This record gives sequence, structure tokens and C-alpha cells, in this order.
Amino acid sequence: MDDEELAREVEQRTVFTKLTPLQKSRVLKMLQANGHTVGFLGDGINDAPSLAHADVGFAIGGGADIALESADIVLMRGDLGAVVAAIDLSAATLRKIRQNLFFAFFYNCLGIPLAALGYVNPVLAGAAMALSSVCVLSNSLWLNRWRPAPLI
Repeated sequence: MDDEELAREVEQRTVFTKLTPLQKSRVLKMLQANGHTVGFLGDGINDAPSLAHADVGFAIGGGADIALESADIVLMRGDLGAVVAAIDLSAATLRKIRQNLFFAFFYNCLGIPLAALGYVNPVLAGAAMALSSVCVLSNSLWLNRWRPAPLI
């Protein structure tokens, strides 16, 4: 997958490649100053400052140690498609977090007032709290079934 294909896959219009370290830093700061969220992919010593300052830094696993330390996400393969998979996985994880918050708030907002007002037996309210935890845990385990979307 080349740079333009990767840009299309992650729905980006602009990709900067083959820049010097100083040019990378300037472009990164310019984009961030204009309110853009910046993802940076690198693997070398000269990429480490940009990886550290980007909103999300992706390092390729076989790269220099300083690049791996500076990045937010380390890709285990040298495949650029792993960037798309990492973004996909993070979106799936955020969806699960939101769903789990809904479950927890639903049970607590409904169960605590009903138990406090005496409409629900405290034993039943305690069981509902345990069920809430089971629902959150079970929902989170669905992430084990997540697989990256096939790249075209």
C-alpha cells in the first residue's frame, strides 16, 4: 500500500512524504496551529521529535528505539495497513466504552433511587448492581472478536 492509498483508506486528503526533519516539524506545527488533528508515522531517529509532538504518533516496530519510545502506538508489522487497523480498533474500543457507561448509568440511575425509596428489595438492588458489572464485562469481551476490515 503506497502513501496515497493509505490516505484514501483513512479518509485524508493531504499526505506529506519525503520531508527533512525540520520540514516535518514545521508542517506538523502548522497543521496543529490550524486546528487539525495530526497523525505521524515514522521509524527513524529523525522521526522521533515529530512522533512525540504529533497528536497520535505511529512507529513501525522494526524502527529505531528512540522512535518506538516517542510514539503513542507501535505497529508490530511494517505494513502501512496496520495504521488503518489501529484507528479502527481505537474506534471500536471507544464505542464499547460508551456502551459500558450507558449500562452502568442506566442501572445506577434506575436502581439506586428505587432501592432508596423502598420500591425495590435491597437484595434485588444488589443483584442488579452485580448484573450491571456482568453486562459491562460481557460487552467488553466482544472486543476479542474484533478483526480489522480487509483492505482493498
